[in-house]
Amino acid sequence: MSAADCVLFAEYTAANGYRIATATLNSERTLNALTLEMIRALSTQLARWQDDPRVALVVLSGSGERAFCAGGDVRALYRALTETPAPCPHPYAETYFSEEYALDYLIHTYRKPVLVWGRGIVMGGGLGLLAGASHRVVTPSTRMAMPEVSIGLFPDVGGSWFLNRMPGRVGLFLGLTGAPLNAADCLYVGLADYALEDGALPGLMAALCACDWQDGAAANGAQLDALLQGMADQAKESLPPAQVEPHFARIEALTAYPTLAAVHEAVLGAQGDASPWLADAAGKLAAGCPTTAALVWETLRRARELSLADVLRMELVLALRCCANGNFSEGVRALLVDKDNAPVWQPPTLDRVDPGWIASHFEAPWPRSPLAALGERTKETA
Repeated sequence: MSAADCVLFAEYTAANGYRIATATLNSERTLNALTLEMIRALSTQLARWQDDPRVALVVLSGSGERAFCAGGDVRALYRALTETPAPCPHPYAETYFSEEYALDYLIHTYRKPVLVWGRGIVMGGGLGLLAGASHRVVTPSTRMAMPEVSIGLFPDVGGSWFLNRMPGRVGLFLGLTGAPLNAADCLYVGLADYALEDGALPGLMAALCACDWQDGAAANGAQLDALLQGMADQAKESLPPAQVEPHFARIEALTAYPTLAAVHEAVLGAQGDASPWLADAAGKLAAGCPTTAALVWETLRRARELSLADVLRMELVLALRCCANGNFSEGVRALLVDKDNAPVWQPPTLDRVDPGWIASHFEAPWPRSPLAALGERTKETA
């Protein structure tokens, strides 16, 4: 596939002449995994649309029925890290993560409504695209997660920001375990605004084109809210049963301890739970990377008082350190390349993860961050 075809862009003229802009991730075979070419195409076109006074809003979706975006292109990262080793920061990793995070920040601070159609799988980098949109739509087939504990990374793309804003300590639990969310869960934890039927996108596009849009983001956002709310009311009965809310009290109890070691032990104790969802989540932590668990704990602590721009700058340092420490490459190898599901983590257990080892992941490898300019010209919202 050529770089020009990796994202399909289109514009539709609405009733009064304003335009609805659409961007469709176009790699159904890879579940629309986010490549560097996709990131660059989206960043360039979104910037153009933001400055076009006749574009009222943007709709971002993925091709096919299985996924909006299953995450970042970790296979390409793995190849770069293993075929052309380099000291931290690895050139390709620095380019990929810095441009990805800048795109996520652009969506968070976009000056027009952005609707993300989160049908099917939404994981990792896909969640980075969705989380900052003004109008986040999920469907009965949505399966959302930040499963980085299984590949030796950490919940990045702003995960340190949005996990901290979930009810109670749910964000900590999800970050440690990579537990999946369905549409009802996404609404509950604040990662979605509306749930529509899986096949509702064509009808939604027709309705968008029938609206009278204005030259004002607030008015257009309100009109979009009203339209989505009406469609969401019709879809309520088709949502799967919630998983997080019924387990909220249990999650709070498991994560109520003052140390990671105690929380880790408590969550691992849930592997025999009667709830398959909770037991599976505990099993993911048991098999996951101990360094990731420690990074989740520390990033959420550090991120509580940071701006979104500072969170992304911190996450860029962490991502590059994870690429250098070997666990990320090992996790991708075990899960996606050799598929033996037998990663050899270093250190192998949480009790052998030294605080100095974790602290070293927060040491910037350069005097000035590639994301230094984030936040200089935009107004962030909490």
